[in-house]
Amino acid sequence: MVLFLDEDIALYALKIAEGLGVSYAEARYHRIEGFGITSRNGSIIASGFEIVDGIGVRVVVDGALGFSSTNNLDRDSIRRVVENAYRYAKSHSKLMKKPIELASSRLGRASYSVVEQKSFDSVDVDQKISVHRDLWNNISKSVSEARVEVFMLNYVESIEEKVIINTDGGYVKSRIPRVSAFYNIVVAHPQKGAIQRFEQFGGSGGMELLRQWDMEKSSLEETKTLEKILLTAVEPPREEIPVVIGSEIVALMVHESCGHPSEADRILGREAAQAGKSFIKPNMIGERIGNRYATVIDDPTIPNSYGFYLYDDEGVAARPRYLYREGVINEFLHNRWTAKIFNVDSNAAARAMHYGSEPIIRMANTYLKPGDHRFEELLEDIKLGVYIKSYMEWNIDDERWSQRYVGLEAYLIENGELTKLVRNPVLELTTKAFYSSIDAVGRDLRFYAGTCGKGEPMQGVPVWFGGPDVRLSKIKLGVI
Repeated sequence: MVLFLDEDIALYALKIAEGLGVSYAEARYHRIEGFGITSRNGSIIASGFEIVDGIGVRVVVDGALGFSSTNNLDRDSIRRVVENAYRYAKSHSKLMKKPIELASSRLGRASYSVVEQKSFDSVDVDQKISVHRDLWNNISKSVSEARVEVFMLNYVESIEEKVIINTDGGYVKSRIPRVSAFYNIVVAHPQKGAIQRFEQFGGSGGMELLRQWDMEKSSLEETKTLEKILLTAVEPPREEIPVVIGSEIVALMVHESCGHPSEADRILGREAAQAGKSFIKPNMIGERIGNRYATVIDDPTIPNSYGFYLYDDEGVAARPRYLYREGVINEFLHNRWTAKIFNVDSNAAARAMHYGSEPIIRMANTYLKPGDHRFEELLEDIKLGVYIKSYMEWNIDDERWSQRYVGLEAYLIENGELTKLVRNPVLELTTKAFYSSIDAVGRDLRFYAGTCGKGEPMQGVPVWFGGPDVRLSKIKLGVI
C-alpha cells in the first residue's frame, strides 16, 4: 500500500534506520514531473510526459556511508531500501581508513516554493506546438544567400518536489517549477560551408519566462548573423592584441575553471571518474590565482535562477559562496562530509539529480562579479583588437587548468569601434593566465542556462553560468 503523504514516507524510513542503530540517517522523497516537446524544422519529432519519484536513503554505520533507493513506496519496499543502505555501510566499514563524520552545520526546518506567475497548464499543448512551427517558418526565411538546414528546438517544463528529513534535525520541503528551451541552428552555403549555433534558456518559474527570453527575436538575430559570418568574416590578427570576451564565454570559463576545481570532493581525489580532478590542492586556500578583478561567486539563492534552491539535499541552508575573492582562492564547495574534513561549515553544495542519485557536491549559479565599465568603455582605448561574443566549441583538461575556446560571433575592434566579423578566433590559455590578464570588467551581468554533468553514474543538474564582458590585456589568438 502506498503511503499517503511524502513526509510519512521519509519519516517511516528514518524510523526503520534508527531501529537498526545507525549513527546518522537521511531520507529524501524526490519527485520530478516533466513534459517536453522536441521539433526539427517545425515538425514535432517527440513529445512526452513523465513522473520520476521515489525515495533515497543514506545512513552512516561504524564510520561508513551506505546509500540505496527505490521507486516502490509501500512499507515493505521502504524497509528493504533502508536495510540495503545499512548493509552496504556495514560491509564497507571494515575498509574505511578514516571514518566518515559529518559537520554539524546549520540545518533547516522549513518549507518553500517558487510560485509561477503563469502556470504551465495555462497554455494548452496546441499553443506550445505552434511556437515550434512559427519559429521555423520565420527562421527559414530569414537568410538570403545561405540556407537554414536545421532548426532543432527542445522545450521542457518540470516541477521538482522534495522532502528531506534527517536524524540531525533537518526537515525541509520544497517545490521548484522550471522551464527550459534549447535550440540548434545550422546554416549552410554551397561555397562557404556550414556553421551552427547552440543556445539554451532556463529558469525557475512558469510560462512568464518565455516572454522574458523572447526566443523569436534571439533566434532570428542568431540566424542572420551566422549567414554573415559565413559570407564576410575575416581571419583574426596574428599579433598580441587586447581581447574583449563576451559574457557568454566568461560565464562558461568561470564554471569550468573555478566552479569545478573548487569542488571539495575533486580536491580530495574522490574517484576521478566520479568527481574529476582539480589543480587546487587542499592547502591552497589563500593562494593567488588572479588579479583583483577575479571574484567568482556561486549563489543558489538567486531568484528565478535555473540552479535555484534555498536548502541543499542534506538540509543545509544555502548562501552565496565566494570561491575566488579578488584573485585569491577563498573557499571550496562543500557537503557535510568534506566540511568536517576541512574543519569548516558546509556551504550547502550537496545536490542529487533524482531519487536514485546520491547527493554529491555541485554548483548552482556560478558567475564572475561584474565591474563598473560600460561596454563602449571596454573598447574605447583599443586601436586593434578582437571582441569574441559567443563560442562554437570549447574544451578544458581534467584538472581544469589548460583551456581552449573557439569563437563563433566575433568582431574586429579598430580605434574603439566594432568593424568586420572575425571567423574562428581561438582563445587558448591557462586558468591562471585568464584570471591574471583581466584589466577591465563590464557592469552588465548576464546568465546562461545549462545542465552540469558530473558523477559515476552521471548526474545532470540545472545550473546558471554568469558573467559580464571582460577585457584581457594582451592575448595571441589562434585560428582554425
